Amino acid sequence: MAKLAPFFPDLGRSWTTGAYLPGGGYPWDCTQDLRDLLMRRYPFLPPRTLDRYARSYGMMTEEMLEDATETGRIIGADLTEREVKWLMRTEWAQTADDILWRRTKLGLRFDATQRAALEALMAEYGEAR
Repeated sequence: MAKLAPFFPDLGRSWTTGAYLPGGGYPWDCTQDLRDLLMRRYPFLPPRTLDRYARSYGMMTEEMLEDATETGRIIGADLTEREVKWLMRTEWAQTADDILWRRTKLGLRFDATQRAALEALMAEYGEAR
């Protein structure tokens, strides 16, 4: 941006150096602290799931879970109904590929049956919205 600044006099000053990415809101080396916080608030979720949520969604995990006491059925791997619906609503996920490869990176852990279940859930939820 510094090289472009001479061509855009109204560009303004740099602000991203100290800015967090969406869901960040905590220092990069505090993922374990976030995971511990999530474990206290959502003890019904397996530690492996909470690890993935902390890495993938950061502080937005709390928005996704919204004081949940359960997350619906598990579609495959540790992907739940609640997470799928949240990804469709807030991240505009439109296809199974959006969720499995772009958002969660769980694509390699899903078989054909689980993928079909995900597609069915997405179609059902999409029609209900």
